[in-house]
Amino acid sequence: MRSLTLSWAEQLISRALEVAATTPPGDIPVGAVIVGPDGRELAVATNRREADQDPTAHAEVLAIRAAAAALGDGWRLTDCTLAVTLEPCTMCAGAIVGARLGALVFGAFEPKTGAVGSVFDVVRDSSVLHIPQVRGGVLEKECGKLLQDFFAQHRHR
Repeated sequence: MRSLTLSWAEQLISRALEVAATTPPGDIPVGAVIVGPDGRELAVATNRREADQDPTAHAEVLAIRAAAAALGDGWRLTDCTLAVTLEPCTMCAGAIVGARLGALVFGAFEPKTGAVGSVFDVVRDSSVLHIPQVRGGVLEKECGKLLQDFFAQHRHR
């Protein structure tokens, strides 16, 4: 697995921003990318809660499912890296730990529901069996603007 240098983390979040731009209308624009230990892209996903009418259809969960299927290892993503434009919630943080992802990079912090340091820190809690490397706040302004623009548009309807 590559180390989480700032330039590598920025490349991953830039790609996650491209993915987020393809989020279905009405869903909060969040993009996730999972790369393998060699840096090869294994999976991408956007939020699809509204589109799929599924409360678990967060970008992280969908990307984890797709990456696990691509690797064919059932569920261990130990040497893989997940990049997501928004700090994961508790459900997604639990999925990250459960999938044993090796590293997590995220963009904007989520002060209301963030579970990687903002409200909780699920992924680095001493009681979990697997603790990934974490780098947050990568391209935070760009990721935050995507969300601000979405909510500004939806508040004025």
